[in-house]
Amino acid sequence: MKRSAPSSSTSGPKTKKPRPEVPEYHSTPSVRDEAGEIIWPAPSAQITAARNFINECLISAHLVQKGSNIHVESERSIMASYEPEYIFVLDQGSRKSAPVIDGPHKALVIDHHFALDDDFPQGSEHVTACHSPPVATSSLLTYHLCCELHEKVATACGWLCAMGTHGDLGNNVKWEPPFPDMRAIFKSYTKSAVNHATSLINAPRRTSTYDVPGAWKALISAKSPKALANNATLLSARVEVNAEVERCTHTAPKFSGDGRIAVFRINSAAQIHPVIATRWAGFLQSPKLEVILVANEGYLPDMVNFSCRVPRSARTREPPVNIIEVLKDIANKATDPTLRERLGESFARGHKEASGGVVPRREFEELIEILEIGKKPEGSSPAKAKAKKSAPKQANTLMNYFDKPEDESEA
Repeated sequence: MKRSAPSSSTSGPKTKKPRPEVPEYHSTPSVRDEAGEIIWPAPSAQITAARNFINECLISAHLVQKGSNIHVESERSIMASYEPEYIFVLDQGSRKSAPVIDGPHKALVIDHHFALDDDFPQGSEHVTACHSPPVATSSLLTYHLCCELHEKVATACGWLCAMGTHGDLGNNVKWEPPFPDMRAIFKSYTKSAVNHATSLINAPRRTSTYDVPGAWKALISAKSPKALANNATLLSARVEVNAEVERCTHTAPKFSGDGRIAVFRINSAAQIHPVIATRWAGFLQSPKLEVILVANEGYLPDMVNFSCRVPRSARTREPPVNIIEVLKDIANKATDPTLRERLGESFARGHKEASGGVVPRREFEELIEILEIGKKPEGSSPAKAKAKKSAPKQANTLMNYFDKPEDESEA
């Protein structure tokens, strides 16, 4: 008797699509000088000049206000009231501008955000890690500068360097060369304690009150990461931030007409847009997707604060996705040639992989209009749309990943 052939429609269980392999951060190819030496974490001439600068002075601190920056006149006036001879600008982003203050002073910018050679305050010196991959965070760069200046910096401040680095790059970054050897630090304090402290110390600046002074007070009084674990100010701030993240993270994305940009619009007085952008960048996938954009319309009156991240699925693209250039290209497509200027100096700032901005509400709407949100990309057809609509609903949806609140330490 002839046996019937097995049906060609029969198939085994579908295998889960593997996540794209993203190279470890520390393995980013470094730049070398003419002698073949690695240039890290910044050019040696900048490092030497910065160390000489640090040796000349004593330090007090000024904390920038919510939604502000050092170039705003009110901040310049406050800084000038200290009558400082020396000013350190730490991790504030780099921008071509007038001198930091109007009075006589020496200024040093220590930073890692993307900058051109002249993107610094007039008359200032600078040391920047942005052109020396793998790009060191500002805290790691500062630690590297200071370790050579005092024998106790490595043991007394190593945990602070680790917290600052994990806060920017995430808890899973590997401390492999060219990064410094931190085995002694993590043996003394444990990675768990460092990561917990990072989550706590980052929370106050994300609250609606932008309680950076509370975080600063807790930090300068602590002698170890564990000393921060039971701080009431930090714990309360994290509860508030986690609640806001949970409230807003389920916002559904809308896609640009070309499918390259996913836009999430939220309304919160808390600085949670970077956290939500980072979360969605880890999960949202599409062959065309290049940028996750989370816009917060409730952080500052009449302004829109937005954060952009490269989704995990696009991090190995060649050429690499450059968010700063993507944003500028969008603005340049405006029918009104004045849009780019009206977006202001705080548009498309930060890093190539993690950018954003603070722009007026009206100009942001003009920017969004260029994206043609909701327009079907070329090549889509009614037949495909109908087939997709009739397909069975997937039980394991993307939203399932966001059911549980978690500690947030992303920058």
